[in-house]
Amino acid sequence: MDDPSVALPGGADPAERTRVLRRAHTAFTQDGLVEAPVRAVIANSWRRCNRAGVGPECTPRVELAEAELRSYRAQHPLARVMPVFRDLVGAFAAHGAHLLAVCDARGSLLWVEGEAATLRRAEGLGFVPGARWAETAMGTNAPGTAVAVGEPVQVFGAEHFSRQVHPWTCAAAPVRDPRTGRLLGAVDITGGDGLAHPHSLAFVQAVARAAEAQLALLDPFPQTAGDTLGALGRDEALLVGGDGARIRLGRRHSEIMALLAHHPEGLSGEELAIALYEDESVSPVTLRAEMSRLRGLLGARAPLSRPYRTAAPLEADFTVVTRHLAAGAVSAALHHYAGPLLPGSTAPGIVRLRRRIEDQARAAVIARADTGLLTDWVCAPWGADDPAVWRALAATLPPEGRPAALARVRSLDSELGTGGPGPATATAPAPAPAPAPAPAPGAEPPSARRESARPGRATYPQPARS
Repeated sequence: MDDPSVALPGGADPAERTRVLRRAHTAFTQDGLVEAPVRAVIANSWRRCNRAGVGPECTPRVELAEAELRSYRAQHPLARVMPVFRDLVGAFAAHGAHLLAVCDARGSLLWVEGEAATLRRAEGLGFVPGARWAETAMGTNAPGTAVAVGEPVQVFGAEHFSRQVHPWTCAAAPVRDPRTGRLLGAVDITGGDGLAHPHSLAFVQAVARAAEAQLALLDPFPQTAGDTLGALGRDEALLVGGDGARIRLGRRHSEIMALLAHHPEGLSGEELAIALYEDESVSPVTLRAEMSRLRGLLGARAPLSRPYRTAAPLEADFTVVTRHLAAGAVSAALHHYAGPLLPGSTAPGIVRLRRRIEDQARAAVIARADTGLLTDWVCAPWGADDPAVWRALAATLPPEGRPAALARVRSLDSELGTGGPGPATATAPAPAPAPAPAPAPGAEPPSARRESARPGRATYPQPARS
């Protein structure tokens, strides 16, 4: 039986396979039908592209300008293993009319290297550093699909969703942080039909594993690293120690650690209780009991008291997001934004902080007016019902892509009673609303005050966890 992970089965004629796949591609893009021999991984990707509003004539956008790209690459974890990629793939690419490409977890190309003539061909295609090749921007392609599904992917010819990419074949594998398991990006080999061979998929997987091994070796004494807290897009935070220990916290303990990470200067018992409990009459004994249980769980990592504060510097994923937003690095911020902060929490301090972070991220995405960023937002669980972002997305789309987005705007306006654009706007996008300026650090936005006034209400759905 043919291996479904391999694009071209053994003995198959590439020319005949290309002819059949182009026919299947036309059947899907015109009628939504999936025909043989389209593999399941490709069919599922095509369906995601269709839901995201990507068309078969899509073209890439350069999202990261040279200065921002240079800065972003320098601080990206995969910069540390580029020598591994170049040693293992570079010579093969340079002498085989192939390209080595490395993308981040959002599908933005960070490096594209190879033989000069092949690079020129790729530049004409827009396959260049700084360009967005996520599925939501360029449809099915090996690096974009690999980061979308978190698995190695081989894409042959007309399996690409964009017709202009049909002459190419590529294989990519995701690269993860060996300590946390977090997706960092993908390594890709792009070239001609010869890459449809099973060996190219196995090769790129081996390259990714070598890079992960090198990342682990670069920190031979991981206990020197600080602890990190993952609290975005999850109801129970994950505390990852500098020594590699992983501790999943209960909901109340997650709230405590998130609040202390946000206030490194510390909080008094009264301040922490006000931030934690909706019922202001809760006894101080209740908080002390929670802190005692937390000390039993965390040991030496447990918070100190008078004031309550973390025992050592604690880097939280949401502070990374707000730092990038403050610097204007919107793409980098969304790379780390896995969803709302502790979405099931109704603790007043968490509700305010959650809304503040989302308001800042949302305003930045609207202000950037980038179709890829806007599409990513509305395709995420936390942005699917956001009419303002849908409206901003419609304003950036070409005429043929607007009706679906505007229909979603009208549906949401009707459901939410926000009185957005009516049927008369079906053929022309409403202008994107001017985004409210991001709140100053420490300031509480009006929306946070409104939300905190609704005790007991969980305001965000829990995103699916991979």
